[in-house]
Amino acid sequence: MQKNDIIELEITDMGVGGEGIGKADGLTFFVKDAIIGDTIRARITKLKKTYGYARVEALVKPSELRCEPRCPQHRRCGGCQIQAMAPEAQLKFKQEKVRGNLIRLGGFAADFIDSVMEPIVGMDEPYRYRNKAQFPIGTDREGNPVAGFYAARTHSIIPVTDCLLGVEENRTILEMVLAYMKENGISAYDEATGKGLMRHVLIRYGFTTKEIMVALVINGQKLPAQDALVERLCTLPGMKSISININRENTNVILGQETICIWGDPYITDYIHLRDCSDDRFALTDTAVAFQISPQSFYQVNPVQTEKLYSLALEYAGLTETESVWDLYCGIGTISLFLAQKAGQVYGVEIVPQAIKDAKRNAALNGITNAQFFVGKAEEVLPEFYARNASGAEPGEMTGDNEASISGSGAGDMSHPDVIVVDPPRKGCDPACLDTMLKMQPERIVYVSCDSATLARDLRILCDGGYELKRVRPVDQFSHTVHVEVVTCLQRVM
Repeated sequence: MQKNDIIELEITDMGVGGEGIGKADGLTFFVKDAIIGDTIRARITKLKKTYGYARVEALVKPSELRCEPRCPQHRRCGGCQIQAMAPEAQLKFKQEKVRGNLIRLGGFAADFIDSVMEPIVGMDEPYRYRNKAQFPIGTDREGNPVAGFYAARTHSIIPVTDCLLGVEENRTILEMVLAYMKENGISAYDEATGKGLMRHVLIRYGFTTKEIMVALVINGQKLPAQDALVERLCTLPGMKSISININRENTNVILGQETICIWGDPYITDYIHLRDCSDDRFALTDTAVAFQISPQSFYQVNPVQTEKLYSLALEYAGLTETESVWDLYCGIGTISLFLAQKAGQVYGVEIVPQAIKDAKRNAALNGITNAQFFVGKAEEVLPEFYARNASGAEPGEMTGDNEASISGSGAGDMSHPDVIVVDPPRKGCDPACLDTMLKMQPERIVYVSCDSATLARDLRILCDGGYELKRVRPVDQFSHTVHVEVVTCLQRVM
């Protein structure tokens, strides 16, 4: 076989990235946009010694798991890898992905995982769920400005103003921005040359408050004729904040360091509601936490599923209003503030200074006084705190940008907390952080993960260090993509 050969494949499995897997002449092929049960004709795009890559040329016999995607750009855009798979099949794929990683990478027995793993939490409506969208701006062949998304594994922009995962208001905002650019001769940023002004349009939407934020990322110090654009945007119902973000760096990072509010407030407000997890209905409760969200804030993009995710984390924590809790990688305090309503004391740690400022502001906004927040890497703050306090030495103040001190009469209790909650980035927890967690010996550890592979690795370390995995539940936070969140609960073995 050679590159560009046409082969026929029966797709018998799927990889963790959502690619279909089939075999031909002893070689395993990975095929984008193919799903289990498909029989396809595929063109070979790359060959290795024992495997290769191919793309779908034609469906010979479609899988029974297929459905008709609602988005006409789903194959070109790299965002929705499995939109052609029926919703119930997507959930099964994600459940099996988590299960497989825990068994294969975590070394847990299959029977044990089946005994602690609960059914994945799906969505009632798996479209229009994103409260945040970031659209790159470019130029088409005729020189007109366009907005859209990057094609898979490229920085070529596919013009799309209405992504079906985002809210309908995105389309109206983008059309206003593009019309403003064309009328005022505003150039789009060119990555190759580093020239041009408009780089991205960031849109945030409050699902509860219906408030809208627009941040225009520019390669310059000011936006020409900005009043003309503001005059249009501020007429939209719910518009609360319009700002420019200055990013003049040659980088793939979307937002620069400086944001200037040019109309309205520098933030929008939204709420996350607690849900009753006693059954699979996840009924809303009366408890809600308000959050002020800036352009730079880390805030979960799917508010409906976030309520389910965090409610599960709170349930797993098993709080009775007396416990001491650490919340590591706390972001703007989303989980921390829920924990604080059920705990005695909560300490949150996050490396991003702006996120900690947001967390402190959100605590004050909600009248929560038993949550403190500290800037730093969890793998540095936690060992430092433990070393200072667990030995019986005089507690010291945290360094850096922290205004408060982890010291005083309650500091010793926090050296051996009742619960530690972790929600780390995709790379998982740092070894120093895991080591200190084991030394602190909390009764329970609640681990929230966006990558079940690194989760499996870390769970093995924690279980080998004296903990038992009690509960595992995936949450479909990102429908039509291969990504899945997981909530787990570990109990210290006495």
